[in-house]
Amino acid sequence: MKRILLFLVTNIAVLVVLSIVLRLFGLDRAMHSQTGLDYGALLAFSAVVGFTGAIISLLMSKSMAKWSTGAKVIEQPQNQAEAWLVETVRRLATSAGIGMPEVAIYEGEPNAFATGAFKNSALVAVSTGLLQSMNKEEVEAVLGHEVAHVANGDMVTLTLIQGVVNTFVVFLSRVVGTIVDRAVFKTERGTGPGYFITVIVCQIVFGILASMIVAWFSRQREFRADAGSAKYLGSPSPMVNALKRLGGLEPGALPQSIQASGITDKPGWMALFSSHPPIEVRIAALQGRTA
Repeated sequence: MKRILLFLVTNIAVLVVLSIVLRLFGLDRAMHSQTGLDYGALLAFSAVVGFTGAIISLLMSKSMAKWSTGAKVIEQPQNQAEAWLVETVRRLATSAGIGMPEVAIYEGEPNAFATGAFKNSALVAVSTGLLQSMNKEEVEAVLGHEVAHVANGDMVTLTLIQGVVNTFVVFLSRVVGTIVDRAVFKTERGTGPGYFITVIVCQIVFGILASMIVAWFSRQREFRADAGSAKYLGSPSPMVNALKRLGGLEPGALPQSIQASGITDKPGWMALFSSHPPIEVRIAALQGRTA
């Protein structure tokens, strides 16, 4: 849950900052002429800004995750529990064919997440609440789920999807900004302050709405990560047991930009923004039936 929420918020913030910088340096003026927008130039501009924002968010993901959760990387295990955790992740990473991720622990309610721009230098973090509430087999299943996220390249895939979504957010924001600037503020040549303000507001609003698309795709990736855990452990039972236990616990809230890589998410009226399917649906999928 933490990975995606923080990723999305970081992405929107980066887009807004990029737009302000480009506006201040006048780099977006080439899209405009006396007769209106040059839609071809605008689409190219939108793609560059959109994918740049998504890529920057991806590159920042691991640092943002550590900062937002206070996760402490285990450099040298201080006790048997930390040694077991590191060794378990190492074994799972070997099974998945990826490099050894950084392993971290953070204070919080039961949850876990994986993030990072590259498969061979990712971060896998678990909360103290999860370690205290689950047995070793269940914790191993959760770790397998997170390692599967890394092995499947989910952060990179989500970044590409976010880049496409960003392109349309940037494009539509400027189209709406031009319409408002001309119709409401009566700007006849170039663009006025109404255009800039409208673009920023639209990018935030459209960015939030577009996050539903990213969240939907994230929900589909959860099934693959669950299946990956079952594969690494040789049975779906540990993952099923871990999900059942999570279903009876209060999942730890995770920052927005890393939410999609968590192990669980809360249902509710904001389900369209949820990065995880309902736990009962995930259990049914692992057991080869429909919920």
